[in-house]
Amino acid sequence: MRTSGATPLQRLLRRADFLRAARGVKAATPGLVLQVRRRSPDETGADDRPRVGYTASRKVGNAVIRNRARRRLRSAVTDVLSARAQAGHDYVLIARAATAERAYDDLLADLDKALDRAAGNRDNRSSREPRS
Repeated sequence: MRTSGATPLQRLLRRADFLRAARGVKAATPGLVLQVRRRSPDETGADDRPRVGYTASRKVGNAVIRNRARRRLRSAVTDVLSARAQAGHDYVLIARAATAERAYDDLLADLDKALDRAAGNRDNRSSREPRS
């Protein structure tokens, strides 16, 4: 259920955007893998709305199962991420073999847990000193 305070999400469509998100923070759960990356100010320009992308490899299953997994991820994003997404961030959700068959409440909990982990990892990364 989309709440009134939900942030409108844009879709990631270009491969380069997916590859940049892969260099960000990752959080894996049994139902999905979440990749989060903050865009630089020159990338966002005037539009700093959060963006989201979905992917499911052939390891997930045949085309029917991959499409089902992506639909379930889109639904979970509507219910969870649209309310928690931060401006200027890219989110990529990667389906796993269990995504298509996992109980929907468990999938929502997985996304919540992954968002919490990713936020914690971002905080840890920013406090570390850069490598020389």
